[in-house]
Parts: sequence; structure tokens; C-alpha cells
Amino acid sequence: MLSLTAESCELFNIPFYQFAQMKKFCPADIPAIKADYKLHWDNWKAIIQSVSAQLGTPFAKPHIESWTNGWHVRAHFFAYFKYEFNQNSAAIFSVLLNRRRLRVCLDWHCYRADRSQINVQQYNQWLDQFDFKQFADFDIWREGESEYDDFRQVKQMTKNDLILRSEEDFWCIGKSIEKSEISQINPVSFITQTIQALQPIYEYCHQ
Repeated sequence: MLSLTAESCELFNIPFYQFAQMKKFCPADIPAIKADYKLHWDNWKAIIQSVSAQLGTPFAKPHIESWTNGWHVRAHFFAYFKYEFNQNSAAIFSVLLNRRRLRVCLDWHCYRADRSQINVQQYNQWLDQFDFKQFADFDIWREGESEYDDFRQVKQMTKNDLILRSEEDFWCIGKSIEKSEISQINPVSFITQTIQALQPIYEYCHQ
């Protein structure tokens, strides 16, 4: 079975991410860092591909970010899903593994906003009809919050708490598993089920 462990998160606890810094301060560690990253990323890729097989139609093939961009290794692993017919939308189901947790959420991909088939105001439509009871146990956070922050749960929030602060503001909603508990879950099931639970909200954004 494909699995994640605390070690999967600890991969990112390294002093330097840039190869130039590694070459200067810890050149002997580079081969081991590269090998570790490749090993864990191959497992990550297999997990995301298994999620893709579980989700099926109408999802497009997932985007899986590489573990390196040539200049540095990543501080997290990242992948996202979209519907086949929403390929040009900046609304995504994002999946992220960092040194603290595994996180799955409905997200607004800011880097794609200028080319998106919907704008951030349309993405935010889901807040209008939001079912607090249905999503009580989901995490919710503002776009400006760090991926390492403590997240609040929907049951701790009121409608007034969700008021947007600006035209560019948006909320993300999803579920996360902390490093200490990550080995207790089946990551493929967890990611798949979280995305499926968020599908009605995603579809509402694209109405």
C-alpha cells in the first residue's frame, strides 16, 4: 500500500534548499539529499496517480510539481486536480505535503488568475451558499495565511468571520493531517474522499 510517514514530512527539514548554498556549505550532503527527494517524490507521484484513478471522470490528469526546478529542491510537494472542462480555471483542488502536514483543499491558484476562465469573485461565490453544518469539521483559512499556520475549523467560525477583506481576498477550505498522525491514514483514500466532499463547492464556483 502507498503510504506516508513522519519521515515523509521530515524530508523537508533541511538547512538549505538552493543547490548553490548546498555546494558552498554542505557539498557532501547533496547526493543523499537528491536521492532522498527522488525516493519520496516517486512515492508522492504514485499516490497522486492513484488518487487520479479513484476520482475518474470528469477529472483531468493531475498536475504534479517536480521535486526540483533545477536551482533548488522544493520546500514541499504539490499537486492539483481540475475538471477536464475547467482546465483554464484558477480554482483547483490542491494537495500539499510539507514539513508539518498533508493538506487537501479547494484553492484559488493565484499564478493562473490572469488566464482563468473564472475570476476570484466567481470563485468566492461558494461562500454565499455555504453549509456550515456539512463542513463543520473542515479546516478553513484565508489566502494570506502560511501553509505552516494552525488552521481553524469551520465549526469555530461564523458567517461574519468569512467576510472578505478586499477584492483579491479568498478562503481555502479542506482537511489536513498533521505529521504525527500521517502514518495512521491511507493517503489515497484521505485525498480522494476530501476532494469528493469538496466537489459541490468547486462546481458552484463554475456556475
